[in-house]
Amino acid sequence: MIFIANKTYEVVVDHKNGWKPDAFKERFSEVLERYDYIVGDWGYNQLRMRGFFKDNHPKATKESMIATFQDYLNEYCNFGCAYFIIEKVPSKHQPIEQLQPSNDDNEHEEAEILDTAVQEQQQEVQQAQDELSAAPQQQHNRHQRPHHHQRKQHQSSKRQNQNHSPAKT
Repeated sequence: MIFIANKTYEVVVDHKNGWKPDAFKERFSEVLERYDYIVGDWGYNQLRMRGFFKDNHPKATKESMIATFQDYLNEYCNFGCAYFIIEKVPSKHQPIEQLQPSNDDNEHEEAEILDTAVQEQQQEVQQAQDELSAAPQQQHNRHQRPHHHQRKQHQSSKRQNQNHSPAKT
């Protein structure tokens, strides 16, 4: 559990140790407070975060639904990157009237979607690793063979050389 900006979050997925609380606190922006889920992915040692809504949220668009997380991962994240998903949970500090009634069916369905997405990603990573280890190692040999071309002098250089050549007497 993490408490930030008067909101409480729970880590629901920590793929390849992507969850780094200090980095999360440093990169957190209040723009993310409105979302039900925050996804953080690592690329080039940089944490990028994006918010997602529950699928039944009134403000959810197709791209912002947690059900499209796998598409986001495949299209926008580095292949095999470390990532995390945290979910906003009702805080003890929030007034009771702000708490939303629990819908166990939707929560169970969302958990299954997340589990399926994680399993699919792990299978894709394993398949890619298997393909890489099975592929023959090919080396780039462009610089290992001799070059058979000659460098030609540019026309303007030839003219300059003619203009500056010593006059014959």
